[in-house]
Amino acid sequence: MRKYPLLFGLVLLSVCLFGQSKKPNIVLILVDDLGYGDLGPYGQKKIETPTIDSLAKKGMLFTDFYAGAPVCAPSRSALMTGQHTGHTYIRGNKEIQPEGQEPLAQNIETFAMALKDAGYKTGAFGKWGLGMVGTSGDPLKKGFDEFYGYNCQRQSHRYYPTHLWDNDQKVELKGNENLMKTEVYAPELIQQKALTFIHNYRDAPIFLFVPTVLPHAELIVPDDEIFRKYDGKFEEKPFKGSPYGPNASSGYTSQEKPRATFAAMVERLDQQVLQILGALEEEGMLENTIFILTSDNGSHREGGADPDFFNSSGPFRGNKRDLYEGGVRVPFIVQWPGKIKENSVSEHVAAFWDIAPTLLEAAGAKQLKNTDGISFLPTLLGKKNQKQHEYLYWEFHEQGGKQGIRMGDYKAIRLNAKGNPNAEIAIYHLPTDIAEKNNIAEKHPELVEKAKKIMKKARTESEVFPFSGQ
Repeated sequence: MRKYPLLFGLVLLSVCLFGQSKKPNIVLILVDDLGYGDLGPYGQKKIETPTIDSLAKKGMLFTDFYAGAPVCAPSRSALMTGQHTGHTYIRGNKEIQPEGQEPLAQNIETFAMALKDAGYKTGAFGKWGLGMVGTSGDPLKKGFDEFYGYNCQRQSHRYYPTHLWDNDQKVELKGNENLMKTEVYAPELIQQKALTFIHNYRDAPIFLFVPTVLPHAELIVPDDEIFRKYDGKFEEKPFKGSPYGPNASSGYTSQEKPRATFAAMVERLDQQVLQILGALEEEGMLENTIFILTSDNGSHREGGADPDFFNSSGPFRGNKRDLYEGGVRVPFIVQWPGKIKENSVSEHVAAFWDIAPTLLEAAGAKQLKNTDGISFLPTLLGKKNQKQHEYLYWEFHEQGGKQGIRMGDYKAIRLNAKGNPNAEIAIYHLPTDIAEKNNIAEKHPELVEKAKKIMKKARTESEVFPFSGQ
């Protein structure tokens, strides 16, 4: 009988030595307004993204992954709550004066809260947009031990802002007084805080959330080696905005070289990904880290951005604010050494609300009580028992209201839908019409009826963000 305690001890020792019992670290980089085609692994030809190219080769690239919404706040709400925009609390961009957006309600649970309860150190560094400091949506009340960056997405329209937020403390950026000067480039400050978080908590399982503002408009970068690489490379179309100076507003700055600047911003993002990977490797954490890179919605046109020139939407129709594929289908790359097969590609259809159940399962944490998501952990691990969605659903509350569904190979789009349940529905067959140019609704009334039923049952009405008429 004496041999059994010894055997147990050897097993326990091997588990500790090889890290099999350790919870995986989680790094989630949420890029702002990055189009499906803006990265090398998805076909970009004009901008170099060597780190992200390597990330895809060492991990899994998803071809059919979708954001939570075609704009910032509801997309982030879908991500954090594991619910699509027919159920998630924040369903539109609603501003609060003088700073901030409509906050997540007190009773709303996020997957960051679940990870924190499971023993994770949690940090968010970048743009929040789901509740001002001191409100019920404050990131410190929604599962994060630390926050640094732009609490308000309106403030993030400026890369040289007057202030940022360090937890609940307002940090005045003295080099950027009153938008008169451009001395302190906010993404660099935020990046350093993210790297410090890794070094400070190298011994604990971490959830590092990096909702970077790059390459969201405005278009501006420091005049450094990366920018000079692209300066003069493209024919330019200058953009006239609100330049830094006495009359600057909260809009976007003027930019004489928007194409070179946008390219430099994307490659700067790539460099920051490299720095984060380097910090994880330096601390011996990388081998036990789930590393995810994705975007909050499709490509944008603000601030002089030119998605047509860069083919930012890839083969798809539409951009930010559209429910066509170009507005909601996004890059999604996952690396997890020793767990995910290298250089693998997945056609599994998934969306932001699937991220919460996936990461919570991987972390051995308690699942959220209310979710529309399905864990895609089996797909990541190369298993065949992956459950599938019957449909994906989106609603968008601007531009007259829009509803969208992906149901198998078909896409259904309803425009001018706010308060109008009888608005026409267009149907597209994605395998033969990836650009959503040929509406086949007249030929397939059965698909129209199916879409109508889904659009009705997939949502509940919101007092905060009413859509009505369903």
